[in-house]
Amino acid sequence: MSKDSVVRVLLVSTLLCVVCSVIVSLAAVGLRDRQEANAARDKKRNVLLAAGLIKDGDDVDVDELFGAMEPVLVDLASGKPVTDGETAGFDMEKALKDSDATVSVSNEEFPGGVSARPRQVVVYLHKEAGELKTAVLPVVGKGLWSTMYGFLALGPDGDTVKGLVFYSHGETPGLGGEVDSEKFKAQFRGQKRLFDDEAYAFAILKAGRAQDRPEHQADGISGATITCRGVDEMIKYWVSVYGPYLAVLKGGG
Repeated sequence: MSKDSVVRVLLVSTLLCVVCSVIVSLAAVGLRDRQEANAARDKKRNVLLAAGLIKDGDDVDVDELFGAMEPVLVDLASGKPVTDGETAGFDMEKALKDSDATVSVSNEEFPGGVSARPRQVVVYLHKEAGELKTAVLPVVGKGLWSTMYGFLALGPDGDTVKGLVFYSHGETPGLGGEVDSEKFKAQFRGQKRLFDDEAYAFAILKAGRAQDRPEHQADGISGATITCRGVDEMIKYWVSVYGPYLAVLKGGG
């Protein structure tokens, strides 16, 4: 067979593709546990970031610090903790794929948001000497291009925002992706309040316009109106959903 024959070229190409596919498949399988462990550690880091226990870039033992957080499985309808449920490994993305464990969400309830939410979620509490300091709540919403997964941290009053971080999204770098920027996240560290006389009053406005009621307003990101609108609707929706649980927390539950 000629070295330059079409059959030989096709044979070599096919064998090369098969060998490469096998190598990639073996690598994916072999690294799966490590990838999952890294993803879980990254999520823990973001819980700690939202709670204000670490800062971006801190070189810390995430697993050790995360031990200070108390995970609690919560029934969202009643707001009551579920004492016989599993808290380890909760993942909002996976939970949304389980149709038996979700309830539908209308566009009127969550404009431009997700179409379902879990019946139960795991929240993370940070306490000092038995006193609640921060509740970190998993949240999910829609940006311009992607579903955005993150954590909203509130003080024990259920009103003061102590942190907002996103650990997974596909928004445009330099535009909507700036929800990860220090400038945007810094606005939410203990400087904002969600309610005014028990009425929801928080809003994300166009960049530079959060001046009239700065305690209830945050500046959006220039060129990322739809992403910011998605974050705004996300906060409003989830604060409402977590309302029964926040009432339990404020009552010392």
